[in-house]
Amino acid sequence: MRTLSILAAAGTLVACTQDKPAPPPPPPAQVGTAVVGRRDVPLFVEAIGTLDGYVDAEIRARVRGYLLTQTFKDGGPVKAGQVLFTIEPTEYQAGATSAAAVVSRAKTDLAKAKLDLERDQGLFKAGMISRQEVDNATAAVADSEAQIRAAEAQQQQASLSVGYATLRSPIDGVAGLAQVRVGNLVGQDGPTLLTTVSQIDPVRVDFPLAEIDYVREPERYAHLDNRDLAWAKTELARLDHAPDDPNGLELVLADGKVYAHHGVIVAIDRKIDATTGTVQLQALVSNPDGVLRPGESVRVHLRRDDAGKDAVVVPEKGLISVQGSYSVAIVGPDSKIKMQKVELGDSSNGLRIVTKGLAGGETIVVDGVQRIQDGATVVAKPAGNGSAAGSGSAGSAR
Repeated sequence: MRTLSILAAAGTLVACTQDKPAPPPPPPAQVGTAVVGRRDVPLFVEAIGTLDGYVDAEIRARVRGYLLTQTFKDGGPVKAGQVLFTIEPTEYQAGATSAAAVVSRAKTDLAKAKLDLERDQGLFKAGMISRQEVDNATAAVADSEAQIRAAEAQQQQASLSVGYATLRSPIDGVAGLAQVRVGNLVGQDGPTLLTTVSQIDPVRVDFPLAEIDYVREPERYAHLDNRDLAWAKTELARLDHAPDDPNGLELVLADGKVYAHHGVIVAIDRKIDATTGTVQLQALVSNPDGVLRPGESVRVHLRRDDAGKDAVVVPEKGLISVQGSYSVAIVGPDSKIKMQKVELGDSSNGLRIVTKGLAGGETIVVDGVQRIQDGATVVAKPAGNGSAAGSGSAGSAR
């Protein structure tokens, strides 16, 4: 009897289970979309550059002695001709005085030799002395003249040594930190580096350019002969009012910010380095506020003219990567997803150029790509401004 009750209960449970309806399918995924468009995308060659002063003048002790004074502030601005250091000059002043005395003595000897020659010439005419004695007097005059020249050279060298004891800045610029302090012996084993003065407006930027980027646009680097400092200053002032000019270059600083002033290329090395496949370029960049400093590393962006014209672009966040290949999810008129493989070109600050697979005008998923699959039905809404071509801003690319 008990067994029959259990069987009856089980039958009732099965019947209830069979009568329960199946759960409804999950709702379509909601995604954000953008319309693929075409636009001109500014693309840049990027290189790592190093800053240097337009002029870097090393201030070295050219004479031996104790450093007597330092007359500038470490790291401060200096003017051309300004005294930076003095070296104890007493030894060299004494040498200059001695050299002046030697010159004076040589001039006295010359005066006496001329008088002797004049007298001997008169005696020779009177037949009182031989021709040999006149020749000897003539040689004595020539020797005295040579002694004067030698003494004057020594005097000039002594005067230079006195002058070398006072070290001046050859340019307007910014002085570095003093490498030697007052009281130390300098010039003992060679010219001692005391400090360096740099002219930092404009600054030089040295950076390598890949050979392939050079051969793409060789005409850009073919007419640099007349690009001197005067030309550069005029061009830099013009670029401050035309920042989008493709002839300028931009710097990206260590904090990722683009420097406010543009630069211009002024020189290119004579050869391509076979070991690195690059050629060295030099540019000048305005630095009126002294923000840029020699030795600083920057990223150099050089505008490319051979790519980015009327390009099909999509936001990088709309790309789906599988084992090195890329696809985008196209939303059809029936709200169904179709996966489309694409081939990609350069990137530009959140945008990616599509070289094959899209023609423009397609609606693709840019938000929620992780929730969709091929053939799935979705609820599509425009993401942001709804245009892939208008998403993001121009940036750098190779």
